[in-house]
Amino acid sequence: MSATPQITIYSTSWCAFCHTEAQWLDHLGIKYVKKDIEEDKEAYEELMSKSGGNYSGVPVTDVAGDLILGFDRPKLLDAIKTHNLSPAPAA
Repeated sequence: MSATPQITIYSTSWCAFCHTEAQWLDHLGIKYVKKDIEEDKEAYEELMSKSGGNYSGVPVTDVAGDLILGFDRPKLLDAIKTHNLSPAPAA
């Protein structure tokens, strides 16, 4: 398994749903990268490239190539399972 997280959360500092999603992933033990699209111009351009310029709000989460708009737990869980990104069970 690669050490690089395959989940990227595109967020802003003031987005409550972004913070809640990050806490939820932390609770599940799933690794991710969080990028602030207001502070990081490259992150903003990366998001625009992935979404075809169709930006309508944050969070936008890239789960191994699947873009999920908003903090949508069922869609996020499905994508995490589909790409086998669930953390290994504790021994």
